[in-house]
Amino acid sequence: MNNQIVVIYDGQCQFCQASIDWIEQKLVVDSKAFQQADLASYGLTSDQCSKSVQVVSEGRVLAGAAAIAYLMNNRGNRALSLVITTSGPFGRFGYKWIAAHRNSLLVNAVHRLLNQSNSRYKKKQKD
Repeated sequence: MNNQIVVIYDGQCQFCQASIDWIEQKLVVDSKAFQQADLASYGLTSDQCSKSVQVVSEGRVLAGAAAIAYLMNNRGNRALSLVITTSGPFGRFGYKWIAAHRNSLLVNAVHRLLNQSNSRYKKKQKD
């Protein structure tokens, strides 16, 4: 399927999983933990995937901040996508900082917010 979006992420990262759950509230993606994915079929290596999220869509592979910007745009968060994209090195630095500081107070706070949003969404879907 040409328009399928495949997201390959760190399946051992709770923040990453919460982020995927949040993205999937509004965007259909085929999410795969890189630890279990057939990376060669996407032309990717374990080393690449251990360093940043990968998005495979429309015949191209995006990584890190570019992957997040792509997902945000397709999810409908165009303003956030634009900020990440137009900030250039700052967006890339922000992505790398978050990836390197998954256990920081800031990332943990965002993780809690994502979990709350995901819980509300799941509850709403049940009602």
